[in-house]
Amino acid sequence: MSTTSETAAVQPTDAQPAAIVLAGGRASRLGGAAKPLLEVDGRTLLDHAVVALADCEPVVVVGPRMPVGGHVVWTQETPAFGGPVAGIAAGLALIDSAEVYVLAADLPNAEAAVALLRQHPPPSENQDGLCLADASGRMQWLTGRYRVAALRTALTRLPDAGRDASARALLGGLAIGTLPAGDLATDVDTWDDLERARATMAQRAPRDDAPEETT
Repeated sequence: MSTTSETAAVQPTDAQPAAIVLAGGRASRLGGAAKPLLEVDGRTLLDHAVVALADCEPVVVVGPRMPVGGHVVWTQETPAFGGPVAGIAAGLALIDSAEVYVLAADLPNAEAAVALLRQHPPPSENQDGLCLADASGRMQWLTGRYRVAALRTALTRLPDAGRDASARALLGGLAIGTLPAGDLATDVDTWDDLERARATMAQRAPRDDAPEETT
């Protein structure tokens, strides 16, 4: 396990995107459980997110420190539990990159979701970002890739540095495209969600007793 503390902004190459993982929610519908540490398919939700974003530099995790694999930078929104926009603001303070992936730490399909986002070109000057849409067509703002300059400009329009603001308040006025993602954009908010995610992953896993293919 390797982590770094929050200090100065990390300066990657221009072509290398940064990432912000939002891991500071209260998880009220889970009785206050540490949602990023819930396991699906033998790995915590936080680890799923960090693995998905391994090619980014830095990967900034916003929330209380907790066990995680890989190299990440930790920071905390101010105040704690100040909401996703406050978390994005805290993460942006530690990066110096043209593009950033934003990912909530409650996505059991984080690797596949990020892979889908990566299949498309980076946002252009005429587009502020790209996010996934779930099976109902609803935009999943916290599974996306965005131009850093656009996020910073949008933040200046919100009071209190985005404290208690919704993701829609920050991103709803930007030029953001959507990618239909179906169940890949499904997050874990309740214990039932967690059980469904675990059951789905178990169904996808190869069976040891499955017959080998022959040619």
